[in-house]
Parts: sequence; C-alpha cells; structure tokens
Amino acid sequence: MSSPPATWPGRLLAKPWLLAFVPVNAATAGFGVVLPLIILLPLHGTWGEVALAATIYNSAVIASSVVWGHLADRYPRRRWFLVINYGAYAALYALIALLPSINALYLLYAFIGLVAPAGASASTLLILEKFPEPQRATAYASFQEVSIIGSMVGLMLGFAWTADTLTLYTLLYVLGGLAGASAIAIWFSVREGERIARTTQVAHHIDSLTARTRQIPGLRISIPFFPVRPKFTRAAWNRFRGWVREELTHEIPLVLAAIFLFNFAANLFNISLTPYLASIGLAASAIFLINFSNSAGQGLMYPFSGGLTARIGADRLVRYSTYIRSLSYLATAGFAVALLVAPGAFGANLIAYGISGGAIAFFTIASSLMLFRSLRGRDSGRVLGVNSALGGLAAVAGAGASGLLALANSYVLVFLVATGSLLVSLPVWAAATVAYERHHRHPEVRTPPPPDPSRSEPLQPPRRRETMPEGASPAKGD
Repeated sequence: MSSPPATWPGRLLAKPWLLAFVPVNAATAGFGVVLPLIILLPLHGTWGEVALAATIYNSAVIASSVVWGHLADRYPRRRWFLVINYGAYAALYALIALLPSINALYLLYAFIGLVAPAGASASTLLILEKFPEPQRATAYASFQEVSIIGSMVGLMLGFAWTADTLTLYTLLYVLGGLAGASAIAIWFSVREGERIARTTQVAHHIDSLTARTRQIPGLRISIPFFPVRPKFTRAAWNRFRGWVREELTHEIPLVLAAIFLFNFAANLFNISLTPYLASIGLAASAIFLINFSNSAGQGLMYPFSGGLTARIGADRLVRYSTYIRSLSYLATAGFAVALLVAPGAFGANLIAYGISGGAIAFFTIASSLMLFRSLRGRDSGRVLGVNSALGGLAAVAGAGASGLLALANSYVLVFLVATGSLLVSLPVWAAATVAYERHHRHPEVRTPPPPDPSRSEPLQPPRRRETMPEGASPAKGD
C-alpha cells in the first residue's frame, strides 16, 4: 500500500520564493467570482451565458493542455512559462475591464483558458527540480497551502472591494496587478533547477502527482495533465483499444469513472452556484464570502488529510468525503426548494459551501493515492492521459449541462443532478476497492502490463543544465 503524500508541512514556507505564488492565486480566485458577476450584473446576462462562458473556457484549457505539456519538455525553462502565464493573466484581466461587452468577454476568456495550462506543469516541475527527495514532500505541501492562502486572500479582497460599493471592473485591474506581481517576483527571485525533469517523472512521486492533478483552488478545476502527447493515428487507436480491453478486468477503469463523475458534479455545481446566489438577492460581497468559506474549509482540512488517509485508508476516506460533499449539494438544493432568500440564505450557503471545501481536501488526497497505487507496473503516461481526457470531458459536460438546465430555470434540478452524480460514484469507488484487493491478493491473475514509455525514453539532452535521470533527486535548490 502506498503512503499518502505529506500534507502537514514541516514548516509553512519551504522556501521564501514560494511566496511569489500567493498573488497569482489571489488573482485567479477573485477572478473566478468576478467574471460570472460581471456577466450577471453590469452586462445584465443570464445563467445560460455564464455557463456558455465556462464551456468556452474549459474547452480552451483542454485544447491547449497537450501543447503546453509538450512545450514544457521541449523547452525546460520553467520561469519563462510561469511569467508568460501570469503576465497574460494581468493583460487579459485588464482588457476585460476595458472592453465591457459579452462577446469580448467570451473571446478574452477563451484566451485565458489557452494560457492557463502554461504554468500548471511548470510549477510542479520547478519544485521537482529544485528540491531534493528528503525536502520534496514538505515543498509540495507548502506549495498547496500557499495556493489555498492566496485564494483566500483574493476572495477577501473581493469582499472588501464590493462591500465598499467599488465596481467589479476596477477590481479586475487590481487582480491583474496581483498576477503581474507574481510574474515579476518569479522572474527576479526564482532560478532554474540544476537538473531537468521531464513531465513523465511527475507520475513517479505521489507528492508531485497530487500537486499536478489537484483541483486548483483559484480556478476550481484541475488542469488536464498529458505526460505523453496523445496520437490520433489508426495504429495508436488500435493500441489504445487493446489496452482498454486488458484493463477492463482491473480497477483502473472504475477509478477513472468515479473521478469523472466527481468532476462532472463539481463543475455543474460550481458553475451554477454564483447565478443561483445572485438570483436570490445576495450582494456581490456576500457571494465572495460564501466562496471564501469554501477555500477556508479546504485550507483548514488539508493539513489533516494526509494523516487521516494513513489512519483510515484512502478507500474509506474517498467514499466518506464524496458522501459529505453530496450532502452539502443536497442541502443547497433544499435551500432552493425552501425559497430561502437574503439574509437567511447567506448563512445557510456559507456553512454548506464551507463543508464542501473541507470535503474536497480529503477527496483530493484519497483519490490521488488510489490513482497512484494503480499506476504501478502500468503505462502511467497513458493512464494519466485518459484520466485528463475524462477530466476535460467532465469539465465541458458540467458546463454544458449547466447551460442546458438553465433553459428549465430550475436550480433545484441542477443541484439534484450534481448530488446524484456524486451518489452514483460511491458504488463505483467501492467496486474499485474490491477489484484492487482481488488482484493485489492474487497477482497471478493480473494481465501483463504494457511497457511504460516513461521508463524507457531517452534522456533529454542537456540545455545548459544537467538532465535529471529517472528517479533521481535534484541537488538542493536555492
């Protein structure tokens, strides 16, 4: 059984330069609430238009993830990718404020989706390259906490800004400035690691895999991760079908299906929540506070998630956290049925969404561990590629379903569908546990795994830095 990743850092800040990620997480978290509010309030848009914007954004993220992953291996300059990502955020946020129209917003939001994956792999690889093995677990735990703290800062900034009746468009300039501050701080305070790690090496460590596949606090989605660039030839498709047939007797398809159902429910619920809160008369400042409760719940529970996973097991914890999250969704549906309006709806949704945030902290660690243990002896690049493809499909499907259900104008129906998706995933998780235990006890029935290309690939030629061999630890970074 694999050990869970460290979630309680030996110190909150593994290295001072990790503080450079606080402003950009504040910017993305604030922007995630500002954008739907701009559509609904100044632009007088609808719930359906919010869902359409999310569909465009999620589609752009998926389309560009493969490209950015390939570029990260071809041009191992982590600082450049991070600066491009965060600098683009700064410029695009300002452009949305300068061009107050729904069509311009759709276009600029698509560009934000296109650049969003640039920093996802770069930040994970940067930590992998700059921290030696004994420090790496603490570094990733510290990075996660810094990300959550940043999102909380951004949401509190949004609350204070809107509570003082300042406009949403001026808040975009502030958020853009925060993203630009991260770009500048990274450029001047971070140096490249002494060795180069490839994208496939992320799958070899539970800490880096969890960091790369986690739901980003500010964006409320996980950026797709393709360690091996997918091919769309007939031969590749035939090999993929053969691989699927081999894996149907194992737990991998069940784990991937359960994660898909969870991601679909999360996207459907999160995209619909802000229009719902606005529809019952809550002010923008109250909506920021409700989103803050979600990040706060996640931040408070995350340090305990690794220890709890080790104590009761990932299999049980993933089901418990899914069940708790489904109850919070069901409670929100109950609030809609009861026709709660401000101010009573504020406190109820604040508590429910905070509980949901705490549950995602436990789910992230438990599900990552179940996925990681299933990668042993398998083609990890292909498995993670399929998982990312399904995650992207869940993001688009959740946004699309929100738009379709908006036609019925029933938030109750939306929240019940999201609840149902989580409840359906519970027996799937249980079946995955049974399949894993059966094959773990009787290894002779396992199908021989296909070769893992990440273990046999040639090392990348040095580019002013020495290539990190598979499984090796980098030298101590600055």
